[in-house]
Amino acid sequence: MSANKSTTPSEPNSPPKPGLWVLSLGALGVVYGDIGTSPLYAIRECFHGLHAIALNQTNIFGVLSLIFWSLMVVVTIKYVSFIMRADNRGEGGIFALLALLRKIKDQMSAGSYQTAVLAAVFGAALLYGDGIITPAISVLSAVEGLEIATKASKPFIIPLTVIILFLLFFSQKRGTAAIGKFFGPVMIIWFVSIAALGLSAILNNPEVLWAINPWYAFQFFASNHIHGIVVLGSVVLVITGGEALYADMGHFGPKAIRLSWLAVACPALLLNYFGQGALLMTKAAVASNPFYGLIPKVLIYPSVILSTVATIIASQAMISGVYSLTQQAIQLGYLPRVRIVHTSASQQGQIYLPEVNWAMMVGCIGLVLAFRESSRLAGAYGIAVTATMGITSIIYYLVVTRLWKWPIWKAGFLVGVFLCFDVSYLGANLLKILDGGWFTIGVAILITLSMTTWRKGRKILAEVFALRLSMDLFIKDIEQKKPYRIPGTAVFMSVNPQGVPVALMHHYKHHRVLFEQVILLSIITLDIPRIENKDRLKLEDLGQGFYRIIAQYGFMETPWIPEIMSLAGRLGVKTKMAETTFFLGRETLITSGKSQMSQWRKILFSMMSRNAMNPTSFFGIPPERVIEIGAQVRL
Repeated sequence: MSANKSTTPSEPNSPPKPGLWVLSLGALGVVYGDIGTSPLYAIRECFHGLHAIALNQTNIFGVLSLIFWSLMVVVTIKYVSFIMRADNRGEGGIFALLALLRKIKDQMSAGSYQTAVLAAVFGAALLYGDGIITPAISVLSAVEGLEIATKASKPFIIPLTVIILFLLFFSQKRGTAAIGKFFGPVMIIWFVSIAALGLSAILNNPEVLWAINPWYAFQFFASNHIHGIVVLGSVVLVITGGEALYADMGHFGPKAIRLSWLAVACPALLLNYFGQGALLMTKAAVASNPFYGLIPKVLIYPSVILSTVATIIASQAMISGVYSLTQQAIQLGYLPRVRIVHTSASQQGQIYLPEVNWAMMVGCIGLVLAFRESSRLAGAYGIAVTATMGITSIIYYLVVTRLWKWPIWKAGFLVGVFLCFDVSYLGANLLKILDGGWFTIGVAILITLSMTTWRKGRKILAEVFALRLSMDLFIKDIEQKKPYRIPGTAVFMSVNPQGVPVALMHHYKHHRVLFEQVILLSIITLDIPRIENKDRLKLEDLGQGFYRIIAQYGFMETPWIPEIMSLAGRLGVKTKMAETTFFLGRETLITSGKSQMSQWRKILFSMMSRNAMNPTSFFGIPPERVIEIGAQVRL
């Protein structure tokens, strides 16, 4: 289905999922695209980056030991074995943890709860910065392989990278459904290829496998001191896609994600990393790009093409993740409405957000033009994911102790181990702030301020509109005065499902007439991913032709008025769209009010409100059936 047509979101009653092996293949393409392309630059940054370490056996073994235990503890043990158990009806990610956190709100002090919520929001905001950097560094590092084949290609690396990124973002409007089926097979070829290249080098120098011993990691820090901690900030590049394991759990299920990691992705990555280490022990000259150093000259060009395709897949997964994150933030009330285009009528989660897409494209291309080398971009990479990992560990501790009732000693030991890695990685990456890390932190702070401002502003508006006339008194007044009723149906949309909507009061006050059938519609977002159609609507007959409908949606769904009206018909409230008029309230915000909100935040909230997508388009209401009633509100 064409993405540029208005389409109805797919039904929440999803069809049966494919078999485990099919899901595992899909997980390789979507979940492991980012972490799977880390061999392109991770080892290189340790021995050839801005803060490169000396190339000797102690350092090579030390770096490989850090890589091995990072993948084992952070990815295999933390995420695959434990964090993925903290799901919200099958969905994972930072907002799923936030939803679980709300269930234990009563068990926490107000200050502790607000701090935890702010941390979760900041973790989500960090992923936006990560979403901008991932396509830039991944594609640029792949194209840089051309320089290995011929130095004459160097002037073309930046332009070619920019063209690829532009085409990647430009193609988003077509949706990922058409090309998604190729992700898994391509990544199978990728993982088999990098595993074979790494194994070949290991067979020539098998002693590199001794680096599995954690003693070499301790020896590395003992020899290099503070410089070793700086290099740890480059080692963390091997786990930058770890958060995707958790975030994409709802699409493929924990079994498929675990199987594809343990059977394919993890062994292939380890073989390639150790293969690069084995090569560096005999050929120091390849330190400038050890990944391509593993590849025979005759296969350089095919390998660059395969690497570029793999990084495009990794970038696509991150872009889709940002779309999903934005949709969840909108539904949970942390961001204003933006245009959401559903690009598939059969697959949930297949969405395209034009404004977000073009903003990311400008950010990615701007980074490539500003930094010009993947080595320099690596300085901006890592802070986001390590900070999010630390936040995930802390919130996970609150969930397992308050919600699951684990003993504090048990949860403390487990999360303590996780935090040892998380804090070490984050501390090492904070040393890279001046090298580019400022960009990620700056983006995260701006988005966090926007999210919290929008949330607080909407809360203030809700309190203003909560001061309403009781619906019972209004119905009694209608019963006594018997105003003239005109044919058709009026739908008054209201954020608050209590009292008389402001738009209805203004309409009745000025026109003194009512439609024969009046529906008071409120759309509520719950702290669960999706709602079954049978549980979607709550209907209350108020008498005198008035009905109150509460439509419930999960935080991963987009409300759709035609669907709501169709479901209402099944419950006995018959309507015809051609004879239905929708009344929407439109607030004009005045920032000179007395609300407990700083002036700069009032201005920001007012600006965000003015630029929010019109509810007519967002909810799929026929524009010719809409009447907007304005009201001035002092903040």
